[in-house]
Amino acid sequence: MSAHISNVRPKPDKVLTLIADYATKYEVKSAAAYDTARYCLMDTLGCGFEALEYPACTKLLGPIDPETVTPRGAKVPGTKFQLDPVQAAFNLGAMIRWLDFNDTWLAAEWGHPSDNLGGILATADWLSRNGQAITVRDVLTAMIKAHEIQGVIALENSFNKVGLDHVVLVKVASTAVVAHMLGCTYDQVVNAVSQAWVDGQSLRTYRHAPNTGSRKSWAAGDATSRAVRLALISKTGEMGYPSVLTAKTWGFYDVLFKGKPFRFQRKFGSYVMENVLFKISFPAEFHSQTAVECAMQLHPLVRNRIQDIKRIRIRTHEAAIRIIDKKGPLNNPADRDHCIQYMVAVPLLFGRLTAADYEDGVAQDPRIDALRAKIVCVEDRRFTRDYHDPKKRSIANALTVEFKDGTRLKEVLCEYPIGHRRRRKEGMPILVEKFKTNLARRFRPAQQAAILEVCMDPARLEAMPVREFVDLMVA
Repeated sequence: MSAHISNVRPKPDKVLTLIADYATKYEVKSAAAYDTARYCLMDTLGCGFEALEYPACTKLLGPIDPETVTPRGAKVPGTKFQLDPVQAAFNLGAMIRWLDFNDTWLAAEWGHPSDNLGGILATADWLSRNGQAITVRDVLTAMIKAHEIQGVIALENSFNKVGLDHVVLVKVASTAVVAHMLGCTYDQVVNAVSQAWVDGQSLRTYRHAPNTGSRKSWAAGDATSRAVRLALISKTGEMGYPSVLTAKTWGFYDVLFKGKPFRFQRKFGSYVMENVLFKISFPAEFHSQTAVECAMQLHPLVRNRIQDIKRIRIRTHEAAIRIIDKKGPLNNPADRDHCIQYMVAVPLLFGRLTAADYEDGVAQDPRIDALRAKIVCVEDRRFTRDYHDPKKRSIANALTVEFKDGTRLKEVLCEYPIGHRRRRKEGMPILVEKFKTNLARRFRPAQQAAILEVCMDPARLEAMPVREFVDLMVA
């Protein structure tokens, strides 16, 4: 005879209240976090502007019904679209992530915290156009908090290892901060976050061979737009699910996380934004960024000796081998930008790696696959240890080129990519140049200058109403 199941509704799971407490009550005081968030805002929008050059991205944008008109809707930067906040979040989120060029976070679970900007900026602009006093400072605060929720949970909890995509954390983080922006009560924020967990989550199928495909480029847009939808639902007073994580048999832990509770390395603060990794020079999966830097250094030495190369060794860390060490045919751009051999071969051959280099026209060059076949990855355990060390957080790669005559070039080592916090002084001026380049893709010179001028003036930018900021970026 089975025991009766209690129908007494429990208190909310501790993780739900930790997230809600932080989203609604924590005061961000870190000047470094706000300064980094400003650069993050620029870079993230710039990545979206570059994505608008690719029809595979733009075909997904706009209203679901082409005849829909939303006069006080959120405007999608770089486009002529003005949409409801849910669809605007999808549009901007897809643009941001399309080329794998926005910021990243590497831990037990990796991800791209600026993916949250799709939901944050769409909601802020919608509220701003409907009479609420929302400034860019509010957007930066929400970005810092979304980065923190996503990144701190990722430090000790790997969704990848149970087959789930990391965009679950985009959905959870965006839901929390957007619900607070919308004016939800504390209990409604808890309810909204519970809804994000109860959704079930995306499989990683579209990120891995033999199914790698373009959904990985719009999955974050889907997640952040879903977050806006769940926050709006919760603001109506819709109930939540307090033991969504811990419920026996039916909760997230038992169904999707092998029965294990989440672990936390640190309290929520502003750590993630302060230490986020920018992709400044190359639209490449982040575990390969330093390998690409090494390849760029080697290009002048090998460009006239490509046929003489016998073998290229990449000394790397475990995560790179697990995620991007890939042999065999590469079927599409999404396949290629997650193959370290491809991302090293192109700069060795051409002295560059751009988003266009993942397209079929470049990939058909037979020299790329011939060089890929000569590249082998080996794990260096020190690199792996330093990758996980919270004080170092390195992403090291080292390349050695060996020729058929038995000679070899001196190994080229790069431990920290230019987007790492340790290289901020060197990296931020280049990030600004990247932003200028991306502005020039969409806007006339006078408009480019106006956008850049306000972005480089922190006090003016933070005080600006969101609708005025977004209006600067209407194509």
